[in-house]
Amino acid sequence: MAKNVGGADRLIRVVAGVGLMAYAMSNLPGAEDWMVPAGIVGFVLLLTGIIGWCPAYLPFGLKTCKTK
Repeated sequence: MAKNVGGADRLIRVVAGVGLMAYAMSNLPGAEDWMVPAGIVGFVLLLTGIIGWCPAYLPFGLKTCKTK
């Protein structure tokens, strides 16, 4: 798997992923319906940010990293 997620994109994904996972683990009133979806999306964002590869970019041929 060649990396297709660049530096700024990775940072945004990691921060958003951690934020969504923290929201999913919180006990905020009214958040019960969104906890599981937020946790799943947060996990996917965190994972793709850490490994630097996003499968959703493949069909569109997108790359946010510098090419060699």
